[in-house]
Amino acid sequence: MYEVICYKDKYDIYELKDKNTNSWVKVCPERGGIIIAYGVNGKEMLYLDSDTFYDEKANIRGGIPILFPICGQLANGCYEFNGKSYTMKNHGVARISKWIVVNKEDRDQASITIKLESNEETREMYPFDFELIFTYILKDGKLQILQQYKNNSDVKMPIYAGFHPYFYAENKNVNYRTDATKYIDLNDNKIKDFKGAIDLSKMKESAVFINAKKRSISFRIEELNSNIDMQYGEEFKYVVLWSVENKNFVCVEPWMAMTNSFNTKQDIYFIESGEKVNTYLDITVSNY
Repeated sequence: MYEVICYKDKYDIYELKDKNTNSWVKVCPERGGIIIAYGVNGKEMLYLDSDTFYDEKANIRGGIPILFPICGQLANGCYEFNGKSYTMKNHGVARISKWIVVNKEDRDQASITIKLESNEETREMYPFDFELIFTYILKDGKLQILQQYKNNSDVKMPIYAGFHPYFYAENKNVNYRTDATKYIDLNDNKIKDFKGAIDLSKMKESAVFINAKKRSISFRIEELNSNIDMQYGEEFKYVVLWSVENKNFVCVEPWMAMTNSFNTKQDIYFIESGEKVNTYLDITVSNY
């Protein structure tokens, strides 16, 4: 029923297979631990710009990038900690680092566990010792991402992590099922009432759901004849919506905090020395 295979496509690709539901997940540990494909019932759910994936110097546009220790941008690409200034690229260090595989399983599920530890390069941008362990699980067509964020530093470690899933979509006027009633439109920086749908087709900047109490969101992708349901840990307070004109995707992104939070000091999640935080993201696809 389940299988985990590894093959070469410039990089080592690990593919999780669920034969009963004709589903798959493809992971590239050395390119930021990213999921580059997720298919259910024989249909690929994700968008991927292959040119950015194969270009080692490019930020990958597509798949499900990992955002750590920040989501979004920093003002002028900088922040300050203990009186010292640091520079960090958008969305942090995890997505531009090489992860290693520490476990695989194909009995009752298809899964792969990957790990990223702080190193000299990450400490230049983020002066903390950390260990990240993520497990990608495919079972009955459902994708689960189990996350462990561990602080190996002598001081408490600030993070606001997240994910950046690119779902294939041609029609970007999408209906979202959420208990959020408000969102920030970052195109004019106004708080607006949510009335069931948000059209990203002409929006250059993001929209952010800001007052959801439930940690879940669902939406329908017409071209794929699919409903997508996302559930996630309580740490993820916001969901960011984003797209690019003339590109066939919508991003639906659970974030722990808003962009630039290392500078605004809002919603930062602190992990005490020697402690760890465990959380999850589940993605379930069904036909409609």
